Amino acid sequence: MTDQEEQSLKEFKPVEKRTAKEAEQLAKDQKRRRANLAREQEIEKGQKAKAAKRVEKRAAEEIDQIAKDQARKKANLAREQAIAEAQEARKLKIKKRPPQ
Repeated sequence: MTDQEEQSLKEFKPVEKRTAKEAEQLAKDQKRRRANLAREQEIEKGQKAKAAKRVEKRAAEEIDQIAKDQARKKANLAREQAIAEAQEARKLKIKKRPPQ
């Protein structure tokens, strides 16, 4: 081998080594980016699932609250009717009494 060939070979080896390291680093970066993306997607998926559960729970709570409100209104109405009927009965009772 001539001196010139040896010199070219010496110059080529570091370039080849650097190219290999760059390729390796690029592969590592891509792998890291993919892992980060997958992690972010899993987090987003979990957040969406939690949000859906919250909406579902809120809807169920609203339905329960509406039912409770209706039951309370019905009970209040029944109580008011009972009071009105009792007052009417007292008035009739007073009217039916013979004067003293």
